[in-house]
Parts: sequence; structure tokens; C-alpha cells
Amino acid sequence: MAVVMLAAGNLAAATRIKCASTTSTQNSGLLDYLLPQFEKKTGIKVDVVAVGTGAALALGKRGDADVVLVHAKNQELKAVAEGFFVNRHDVMYNDFVIIGPPDDPAKIKGLKSAPEAFKKIAASKSPFVSRGDKSGTHTKELAIWKKAGIDPKGQKWYMEVGQGMAKTQRVANEKRAYTLTDRGTWLACKDKDKLEMALVLANDPLLFNQYGVMAVNSAKHKKVKYQEAMVFINWLISPEGQKAIGSFKDQRGNILFVPNAAK
Repeated sequence: MAVVMLAAGNLAAATRIKCASTTSTQNSGLLDYLLPQFEKKTGIKVDVVAVGTGAALALGKRGDADVVLVHAKNQELKAVAEGFFVNRHDVMYNDFVIIGPPDDPAKIKGLKSAPEAFKKIAASKSPFVSRGDKSGTHTKELAIWKKAGIDPKGQKWYMEVGQGMAKTQRVANEKRAYTLTDRGTWLACKDKDKLEMALVLANDPLLFNQYGVMAVNSAKHKKVKYQEAMVFINWLISPEGQKAIGSFKDQRGNILFVPNAAK
């Protein structure tokens, strides 16, 4: 299916589309920053359903969204191959980090490997809070446990909360536990939520966090607004949209997402 380019003037000003996205794009404030710019340019309003990546993909597969913006590339490519989505593009990236109590009971600080850090958490039986929601972050966390050769499920020190990233961070803070989070949500929420936690491991290449956007296949779901969804996708990957993503920063001036559609 070819990429559709439409002028904003060809679309009704009252047009609305539904975007199923991740809690990280919502919790970080990124979508609140981007969508008014897109709406002003095109007249298209975007209603966001912020859930874990697994739930966002399920919404798209059922035709209950027009476009998805998520971060589990292997799952995304599989869903495209299965015919549920079309026109997938890389949009931006950041990375995952491990955060935990400032006194670092598992002695992770100084390590460079996320699997090694998880091994030390398990060996010390230090509390760990998992999203447990089949999100992109949860998927990455499970991959790290697998690489570490550990199955934490059912362990007394391992807690699954079934919540979004910001809530998971708050629970970890309350429990003086470790958790895996995306850097964008961590930077956006640590001061706002008064988190008494520290970043204890980052910069492992395994923690790279790619985001992708794709349209729901209108051949499977006639009701979806494919043309309008493609206007949104094309704006996100355009120089204008990429510049907007790259200009989004937290209160301390940290860039939370790095645009990479052109790459």
C-alpha cells in the first residue's frame, strides 16, 4: 500500500483520528507537546489512548484505532507481516534505564550490563517492580531476565503491578525497589512525582528503545481513517515533525526523544 500524501485542506477541519500509543509518550508530555502543532497545521484532532504497547497493538488489530505509536519493533514488524498494519516507520528513540534506591542495595552502580544488574538484583533478593502489562518496557524487561538466565516470576522480591510507567515508578519508589523505565518518563516524572530514586544503570546497547508508527490496514477494517492516519504519520516523519520531536525537552533542558525517521 503506497504512502499517502494529502494536503490538510482536503480534509474536514472537524476530522478526528484515534492514536493508540504508549504510556511513555503520554507520561513524558511528548504528545501534549506535539499534537497541538499537528492540529494547527492540518485541522485533524488526535484522540490518544495511552496503554502498554501490547494493548495498543491489540486495539489496532481490532480496528479500534487508526494509527499506533509504540516501541516494540519486533512485534510491530510481525503485525505488519500479518497484515494488520501498513506503512511502518521508525520515528524516534531514547533508551531504557534501571532506577532504584539511592543506597543501591544490590550494588549495581558501576556495572555496564543490564543482565548482570538483574543477576545482582536476584542474588540479593532486592525488591523489583515490573510493569507486568505486556508493554514495550515489560517486553524489554523480560528479555533482560531471559538473557540473565533468571525467571523472576513468583519470587517474593518480584512484584508485577500491571500499570503504566509513571505509576510503576511511583510504586517502586514507595517499595524502595528497582525497576526498568524509559529515560523519557524518568526525566519527566522524577521531580514532578518527587521520586527518591537514583539512576543506577544506563548506556548498555541492549537498552536501546526504538519507537515506530504505523497505520491500521484499511483492507482489514473499512471503518478506519487511513488517509488521515497517513497525514499524521507523514507529519511525524517529515522534517517539521522530526524537528518538533527533537525540540521537546524537560524542565532541565534534557532532550527526551531523539528523532531518527530519516535514518
